[in-house]
Amino acid sequence: MVTRQVYLDHSATTPVRPEVVAAMLPYLAEVAGNASSLHTFGQKAKRALEGARERVAASLGANPREVFFTSGGTESDNQALLGIAQALKDKGRHLITSRIEHHAILHTCQWLEGQGYEVTYLPVDHQGIVDLAALREAIRPDTLLVSLMLANNEVGTVQPVRQAAALAHERGVLFHTDAVQAIGKMAVDVNELGVDLLSLTAHKFGGPKGSGALYVRRGTPIAPLLRGGEQEGGLRPGTQNVAGIVALATALDLAAKELSTEVPRLAALCDRLEVGIRERIDRVETNGHPELRLPNILNVSFAGVEGESLLLALDVKGVAVSTGSACAAGSTQPSHVLRAMGLEPVLALGSLRFSLGHTTTQEDIDYTLAALSEVVAVLRQVWSPSGRAE
Repeated sequence: MVTRQVYLDHSATTPVRPEVVAAMLPYLAEVAGNASSLHTFGQKAKRALEGARERVAASLGANPREVFFTSGGTESDNQALLGIAQALKDKGRHLITSRIEHHAILHTCQWLEGQGYEVTYLPVDHQGIVDLAALREAIRPDTLLVSLMLANNEVGTVQPVRQAAALAHERGVLFHTDAVQAIGKMAVDVNELGVDLLSLTAHKFGGPKGSGALYVRRGTPIAPLLRGGEQEGGLRPGTQNVAGIVALATALDLAAKELSTEVPRLAALCDRLEVGIRERIDRVETNGHPELRLPNILNVSFAGVEGESLLLALDVKGVAVSTGSACAAGSTQPSHVLRAMGLEPVLALGSLRFSLGHTTTQEDIDYTLAALSEVVAVLRQVWSPSGRAE
C-alpha cells in the first residue's frame, strides 16, 4: 500500500507554483485582448507582455530588446542553432557542440549535417566536463557557432561556459548556451557568462509548460524559423502566449528571490539522499562531478539492477524518478550522456536520476531511501549482474 507520494523528477518538469497560477489567471479570463491589437483590450495585454519581458531581462542581466519569447527550451535551442546557421551560411558551415547535449541540440545538429553543415562533437571527461583544449583545437575559420549547455540535465554537471565562450570569441565565433536546467538552481547572468544566445523554459523552475525564451545579444545575426507576423521583433511570429509569458516572468522572479536559500536547502537534501544510498545499498556509483554540479540532481548507477525496472518498482511505492532525460523516455539504449562519460552500458542502463525541487522535503528523502533499499534488494534477486533476467 502506497503511504506517500514523492515527486523527485523536477528536472523533467516542476509543479506550477500557486503564485504563478494566480499571476497568469487574469490573462486566461479577464484580459482577452491580442497583444498586437491597437485597441484598449490589446494594449492591456501588450503592457503585461512587455512588463514580463523587462522582468526576464532584468533577471538575466540583459536588455529587454534582447529577450524573445518562445514555446519552450526545444524551440529556443532550434531557433538559436538554425537561426545562426541560416544567417551566417555565407561565412561557413561548421558548428561545435558536445556529446552530452540535450536532444534538442543534438538532433538539430544532426539535421544540419544532412543539409551540408559540419558539426564537431566535443568529448567530456568521466565527470562530464567538456574538454576546453578540444574546443580550442576544433574552432576553424568557417566555424559559425559553439553551443554548450550550462548544466547537464542528467548528471547536473556545470560546464565551464564562461571560459568556453571566451575561447570562441577570441576567434570571432558566436556562443550559445542551453541554460534550461541551470535557471533557478544557480545565478545566471548573460554578461558574466559572456554568451551571445541563451535558452530557457518556464516549466523547469515552477512555471507552466509551453512558455520559454531565447536571449539574443543585440547585434547578433539570426534568421527566424517561422514566417507570418512581426511579433517578437519578427524573430518569432505568432500571437504571443501572454498568460504563459507572465507566468514565466513570475516563476523566474520567485526563483531568483529564493536562490540564496533554496540552493543550500536542495544541496543538503541531495547530500542526505546520496549518503543514505551509500549507507543502505552496496555496489552504487554516483555519476557527475562531485562539486561542479547543480544542487538538486543526483545520478546514481546501481549494479545488478536494470534502471527502468527500478523506476517502475519505485513508482509502485509512490516515488517518481527518472532514468535520464524525459525526451528520451522509452528508449532501450543507455543514456548518451553516461556513455560519453565512459560508463559501461550495463551500469548506464542501471542508473537513476533523482531531481529535487521546491516541494521536496526531508521526509520525502527518508521515505525514498526506505523504498529504494527495499526494491533494489528485491530486484537484485531476479536480475543478474549483467542486467539480464536470470
